[in-house]
Amino acid sequence: MADTTDAEGLTVGQVSARLDVTVRALHHWDEIGLARPSLRTPAGYRLYTVPDLERLHRIVVYRELGLGLDKIRAVLDDAATDVPAALRAQRAQIAARIDRLRQLGAGLDRMIDAHERGLLLTAEQQAAIFGPGWSPDGPVQARQRYGDTTQWRQYAERSASRTPEEWQAVADDVARLERALGEAMDSGVTPGSPEANHLAERHREVFASYFPLSRQMQVCLGRMYEEDPGFAAHYDAIRPGLATWFRRLVDAAARAHGIDPDTATWEEDR
Repeated sequence: MADTTDAEGLTVGQVSARLDVTVRALHHWDEIGLARPSLRTPAGYRLYTVPDLERLHRIVVYRELGLGLDKIRAVLDDAATDVPAALRAQRAQIAARIDRLRQLGAGLDRMIDAHERGLLLTAEQQAAIFGPGWSPDGPVQARQRYGDTTQWRQYAERSASRTPEEWQAVADDVARLERALGEAMDSGVTPGSPEANHLAERHREVFASYFPLSRQMQVCLGRMYEEDPGFAAHYDAIRPGLATWFRRLVDAAARAHGIDPDTATWEEDR
């Protein structure tokens, strides 16, 4: 086949190289009758003539515009096909796809920012939602401390799609929970009681706004609330001794579910 000339026809391989179309595609188009070579050599090899090549050029043009093979066949062979209408419909589909891709790009930007920054709120929004005592450096410090954990990834995934209004709802839930803890402590609720266990479960539900919290993880969190000076000061400002009381409440709730607080580790329950 090396001595085949353009006048005699082009081989499948030659057409593939000239039009940058795979041999497989050319064979498929032949099989479905979209673009069949007009000639054959005595050995049975396909040969494409000049008119065949012109048709293939048109197919490639419309394929690059995104038309499907059935639509291309109609454009080329069906005189009743409104070609401008078909192209306008394709343009509308492409425009919708471009808009979708732009949305995906914006979503990726937010997800990247959330993984890197944690909280996608301005300093002013954070102060308005979380109160004047809130430090915008908190999420940055949390990223430095926990950025390689599964929980940080889960937190970032939630944060990426959360609006300021939704963050306000989270802050309101936390505030209501903290008031309920203070009031329960004032009223003498005993760790291990049904009311105390209900508060422990409510804490897990509220905390799920950040990431899922198992009971073992909650024990570790309660321990941190008591031992970390910043967290202890926050809870003790609500009620003196609240950090220790809450840790005892969480420990008792864990024991009710067969968990030894002394051996609890930061891992999800199975």
